[in-house]
Amino acid sequence: MHYLLFILLAPILFFQGRIVKKITPQLPEAAGPRHGSAGEGKAMSVLILGDSAAAGVGVEYQNQALTGVVVNHLAQLYQVDWRLLAKSGHNTAQTIDMLQQALANQHGMRFEAVVVSLGVNDVLSPLTVNKWIRQQQALIELITRELNCRHLILTRVPPMGDFPVLPQPLRWFLGQRSQAFNRQLLRYAQREPRFTLLDFGHQLNCDAMATDGFHPGELIYKDWGKSVVNVLLAQESSSDVN
Repeated sequence: MHYLLFILLAPILFFQGRIVKKITPQLPEAAGPRHGSAGEGKAMSVLILGDSAAAGVGVEYQNQALTGVVVNHLAQLYQVDWRLLAKSGHNTAQTIDMLQQALANQHGMRFEAVVVSLGVNDVLSPLTVNKWIRQQQALIELITRELNCRHLILTRVPPMGDFPVLPQPLRWFLGQRSQAFNRQLLRYAQREPRFTLLDFGHQLNCDAMATDGFHPGELIYKDWGKSVVNVLLAQESSSDVN
């Protein structure tokens, strides 16, 4: 149904997309280191992987972004060796290529926990939902096979129908597409035990978004990072009991 509507609305959607791209500020990735160590205690290695949200677009420094929030909280309990591997504009296929290149350049790369932020750029593309799910499967297989990952967290696609920068009907259309992607991802998660699907809030607080109206702001990164840490700590606690 969405593809029929897309055909009907295509001229309007393409026009609105060009206007949004032209008038929306192009925010940089957050400044700061992309790898390091922090804290004391039991060792934990963490990789943050993905797109512009993973890269911290929307805040000025990495310590305000997803990576900084996750590392700073975990470092209160663990010795955290961490790395950020993310690129603004990347979709799932490009992220798979980026990870494969990193693996080729650094043999024996291992991370106990991997946090993935992807989906928005896939929703913005002509990619079908089914092909996107196959790409998620390929990414999960690559991560679990090559990184020896014990905790893999994927984040749901944000509710793009709530992005304030998007005009109607483009906002409605992308909102419907992001919901369709999430429905299929949830179905996949229910039969795939190798990853946890994170949903840290159904409603998007527009006031907490970045100045471009498209990326997370500092408060959203804080909530997101705390949700990631809560999942990791719960899984670690469960592993210790077992």
